[in-house]
Amino acid sequence: MAREEIRTKTAPTTRTEPRARGSAGTESGAGGPADSPDAASPGETAPTRAWATRLVVVGIVLAALNLRPAITSLGALLEEVRAGLGMSGSVAGLLTSVPTLCFAVFGAMAPRLARRFGPDAVVCAGMLAIATGLAVRPYAGTTAGFLAASALALMGIAVSNVLMPVIVKRWFPDRVGSMTGLYSMALALGTSAAAALTVPMTGALGGSWQSGLVAWAVLAVAAALPWMAMARARGDVSAVGAARGVPSPRQDPDAPRITRSRTAWALAVFFGLQATAAYIAMGWMAQIFRDAGVPAGTAGLLLAVTMVMGVPLAFVIPRLATRLPHQGPIVVVLGVCGLAGYAGLYVAPADGAWAWAMLIGVSNCAFPLALTMVGMRARTSAGVAKLSAFAQSTGYLISIPGPLLVGVLYQHSGGWGLPIAMMTGLMIPQIVVGVLAGRPRTVEDEAPRRPLAAR
Repeated sequence: MAREEIRTKTAPTTRTEPRARGSAGTESGAGGPADSPDAASPGETAPTRAWATRLVVVGIVLAALNLRPAITSLGALLEEVRAGLGMSGSVAGLLTSVPTLCFAVFGAMAPRLARRFGPDAVVCAGMLAIATGLAVRPYAGTTAGFLAASALALMGIAVSNVLMPVIVKRWFPDRVGSMTGLYSMALALGTSAAAALTVPMTGALGGSWQSGLVAWAVLAVAAALPWMAMARARGDVSAVGAARGVPSPRQDPDAPRITRSRTAWALAVFFGLQATAAYIAMGWMAQIFRDAGVPAGTAGLLLAVTMVMGVPLAFVIPRLATRLPHQGPIVVVLGVCGLAGYAGLYVAPADGAWAWAMLIGVSNCAFPLALTMVGMRARTSAGVAKLSAFAQSTGYLISIPGPLLVGVLYQHSGGWGLPIAMMTGLMIPQIVVGVLAGRPRTVEDEAPRRPLAAR
């Protein structure tokens, strides 16, 4: 009896049903401090909670570092890979479209896999898939084998792409902006590091493009370790969240019908158009500079500059976005930077290369803004899971033709004028739908709930 009285006095208070704090204009957009895994639940000790939270932060950062090197490392060596495998310009364009195809197809599977195996187990498997694909593809020997191994790595990236906002929302509901910023900053750092280091690393490893590409598999193996530890020591993130009263997507009675929401569609199209611009840049920008007479090493550095602009801005933009009632002004500023960068790339690609690389890099920070809006446009973890999967899968489907069209236009026109004109034209609708997606409303307000019997 005495033990029960002591436990009653010392056990921290928890809520069993998290309540939305609001939408835009708050740091989280949903939930509150008591919803966070930082809030104690009966039977847990403070050191255990702190250890688990730190492990999740480390896992998020390492996973984010691995979500783009498979793409930008290839962009830096695309000419060598084309020559080594005998690819035409159209096939190379197909290769640059594979990421978005895989993200669309496999990203849609992420919520279901997370409900069955747990988000941490799925992210861990994703990191191992990235490592395997990166280790195998340089030595596949054929274009088909190279594409298949790339698809395996991209599958791992796809599921992790979708689940990162979900994990952030469930573990840090009162810090969505700052944690999304940290995740986005790590993603930008991995993207730019692969672009900048792949060429010199290839030289240091003997000059073989195979060695330069395979080296990035090591980083993916390291990223799997904290998620393995989390799965073994704590169980999956969904179970931890459920123990603290945070419903899973399957349990949440307020799960919205995402396809009925205009905001969800606007966010999906915005995500798709910004992904089109980003993957065209990652796949083709170094080649644009090289064709303008820029040396290969410098072209790789210019691509790195484009990517590295996202390192500081990816941390600042999400925090700024959560403090604004409407994210439309940020969308407009980023879009104008993109228009200026493409115009300069058309007029004087070599003379103003550094300026155009920086402007396009600023424009590409629409990606962390889109991720932040995913967390802000839904009140619950269930809503974020559905919105993240819908926006990313639909968005990446929209972006599939972009890099392929660039390759086709380049091959048939013999220059970069038409591809750059296409990129410039796509920036206008990106601004329009981004402004619509930035309005202060949530998908739960717009989309009817599914009856429990239907689930």
